[in-house]
Amino acid sequence: MYKIATLNKISHKGLERFSDRYAISDEVNGADAILVRSQDMNSMELPEKLFAIARAGAGVNNIPVDLCSKKGIVVFNTPGANANAVKELVLTAILMSARNLSSAIAWTKTLTEDISKTVEKNKSQFSGHEIKGKVLGVVGLGAIGVMVANAAESLGMHVIGYDPYMSVQSAHELSRSVEVFESLDLILPKCDYITIHVPFMDNTKELFNEKRFSMMKDSVCLLNFSRDQIVNEADLITALENGKVRKYITDFPSQEILCIDNAICIPHLGASTKESEENCARMAVDQLMDYLENGNITNSVNFPNCSLGVSTSKNRIAVLNKNIPAMLGKITGILADMNINISDLNNRSKGDLAYTLIDIDSEIDEAELKKALNVNGIIAVRVI
Repeated sequence: MYKIATLNKISHKGLERFSDRYAISDEVNGADAILVRSQDMNSMELPEKLFAIARAGAGVNNIPVDLCSKKGIVVFNTPGANANAVKELVLTAILMSARNLSSAIAWTKTLTEDISKTVEKNKSQFSGHEIKGKVLGVVGLGAIGVMVANAAESLGMHVIGYDPYMSVQSAHELSRSVEVFESLDLILPKCDYITIHVPFMDNTKELFNEKRFSMMKDSVCLLNFSRDQIVNEADLITALENGKVRKYITDFPSQEILCIDNAICIPHLGASTKESEENCARMAVDQLMDYLENGNITNSVNFPNCSLGVSTSKNRIAVLNKNIPAMLGKITGILADMNINISDLNNRSKGDLAYTLIDIDSEIDEAELKKALNVNGIIAVRVI
């Protein structure tokens, strides 16, 4: 029986996919795996035998990924599961900005008498523009960025993009009319709208700063549905005050931004749809079960994707290890010394980490195997 701890309310559409081999509770102690949405786990004491954490969403800032890697805990996320929800909110934000809807609605709610006459007399102050023909720069062409780009193009916008790490799948799904540039700095002067869809990492921290704002068109509209740390807020406020940035729309409010004119703050609603929560939960649960039952890894942020399909052999050995020379030879050599015959094997690496799945057609003592594989470079061993 596998014990699964849930740290947030997880859609029942996901939880109902668990078989009777799983026990679900909110008790973390003794859990084999954790399902989480937004709860901050960075200061949490992790269970000793924890195998995996699945984030029902894309960002993993609330999970201590580095610590998990050292402990041999696979961290999953669900890229693309909330893409449509975020895409729709980004398009809503673009249209709101173009037509000054936020300001117009707020002003209309202040009216108390002679409303029709007052509206006709003052509506020109909220006059906007159409988005057809305007240039949209999409920074980050992953699952969300590609959907935003394609949808904006269908609305008549001219879309250009930037992503130095664009996957083959994204390249295949992106409309051929979207021109992809090799440098972020090349697209900034061309855009009427810029929307951010890159993950927060060391090399994206304050990616948008005074230097980048100076490259933009005057009165550009900047949309941030990724993470607040990607934008230097002090530099942004200056850009808003001097008119370089006409509107800033973000899904990550802060005390400093909330009080700034022409900043529209949304309370982190990007993935807050019933459909998105269900999609994320289903994907997270399926990935956890495949890992726990078969050892297969899909969509991990710390360990590589690796699969041998459904386990049909006598036993399957899963080895999480550091990506160092001769590691695979060391593992297979130890198995040979134990007279263990390998029927199938898959080894993959990702950065400093690697993962090896080995099918064998004989019984094995897990304690004896772990003792034999307790060598430098091996992080964790599991027999499935």
